[in-house]
Amino acid sequence: MTVCPETATEIATEIAAAIDDMYDAFLAGDRGRFDAHLDPDVTTWESHLPGPLRTRAELDEYRDRRDASGHRPLLAELVAHVKRIDVWGDVGVARYELHARAEDQVPEQVSVTRVTDVLRRTGEGWLIVHHHAELVRP
Repeated sequence: MTVCPETATEIATEIAAAIDDMYDAFLAGDRGRFDAHLDPDVTTWESHLPGPLRTRAELDEYRDRRDASGHRPLLAELVAHVKRIDVWGDVGVARYELHARAEDQVPEQVSVTRVTDVLRRTGEGWLIVHHHAELVRP
């Protein structure tokens, strides 16, 4: 299914806003709002994770262990930059740089991660079905 350019731009804007909301939710500690952007079968591949997580249940298990051990990152900034989003029917791909800055980091230093999110349009909106992130500058 081909999407007309005007509609593709509107959808890309909607997807970009959802990504921004997801990271705002992380900063606010609102796991429910963060998770509202994830498909239950999301695969999560990040360079700092202990291997690929193949469902949200596996992601939840990882986060529960991390949080219980006191290792949840405390960030002052978590922002998606240089977004490129393409849409083909009910599938979208977002590529961006994720900039993170620790809350108590002196001197201030921003880490940069390259991210690719694959999204699928559902009755609940655009949900991430695959998240791939690679740290490029700690």
